[in-house]
Amino acid sequence: MQSLGGSESVLIPEVHYSPLGDHLPLSPPHEHSSSDEPANYKVASFSPQWKQAMQEEIDALHMQCTWSLVPNPGDKNIVGSKWIYKIKRNSDGSIARHKAWLVAQGFSQEQGLDFSETFSPVVRHTTVRLILSLAAMNKWQLRQLDVKNAFLHGNLEEEVFMK
Repeated sequence: MQSLGGSESVLIPEVHYSPLGDHLPLSPPHEHSSSDEPANYKVASFSPQWKQAMQEEIDALHMQCTWSLVPNPGDKNIVGSKWIYKIKRNSDGSIARHKAWLVAQGFSQEQGLDFSETFSPVVRHTTVRLILSLAAMNKWQLRQLDVKNAFLHGNLEEEVFMK
């Protein structure tokens, strides 16, 4: 915290910036700590909440028929995997849920050999602003939705081997 000085000092939180650029503020250090989020599988495996979150992720991967178990192909690049853990919070800061993702370590893939291109369709901010402006002008009711495991709905043309 930083004081503005004077007889009636006001404390203001310090803003910490991202190493990616001075224009990307990070959360102040006094907000929710990520120390409750395990750094690796070994730590997470001791917690019932994290074990349940990992099981939910595995179940979602199975439901989407994301993978099939195959013997090691030997001559193909095998991508590593890692668990990522995040506590999702409600607006009041209470814990909404524990979320775990099993991710491929794609940095070990080589373009042209393991994949041809990468593309992720996203909406432009100007499009969102346009829709919100039209909704406000026309008094439209807005709704939102979350597609769980949205990334699982895409189709890969290449074979990816993961361990």
